[in-house]
Amino acid sequence: MGWKKNVTEDHSCKFIICLAPHTSNIDFLIGQLYMRAEGMNINFLMKKEWFFWPLGIAFRKIGGIPVWRSKHKRMTDVLADIAKSQDTFRLCITPEGTRALNPEWKKGFYYIALKARMPILLYGLDYRRKLIQCTTSVMPSGDIDADMAKIKNYFKNFKGRHPEKFTIG
Repeated sequence: MGWKKNVTEDHSCKFIICLAPHTSNIDFLIGQLYMRAEGMNINFLMKKEWFFWPLGIAFRKIGGIPVWRSKHKRMTDVLADIAKSQDTFRLCITPEGTRALNPEWKKGFYYIALKARMPILLYGLDYRRKLIQCTTSVMPSGDIDADMAKIKNYFKNFKGRHPEKFTIG
């Protein structure tokens, strides 16, 4: 498909991937193709509405974890506890939480990484350059405002498939 990669960050046994921009369902396909080409197994969160038969079976098989947005569960605590208890934990999250324009990014990925004491790898998808890039990681300090500013700033020059649907806020 003509995509290139620029990945310089070390991938430990435990990490969160913060992937942006997320402006199209094609992003999922690109991510899955990249992950398979690199021989990586990485779980991902997806709204529960996508887990209908037969897609639900397929999504779970490739690492999908359904998210019930209407329930007030502490999913960050559950995932952080799982991460702490396992030797390997790799999870990809799109912080925008939607493919629509959203200046208020979700912070669950940050809290999971903070609670489990693991790095956040910043992966950018750039459709203009056909580039998948990860040249920065963040170890959460607990100063969420400073850390989120650094995270968002990393993505400022990436162009999603639909650039009008992406903002760093």
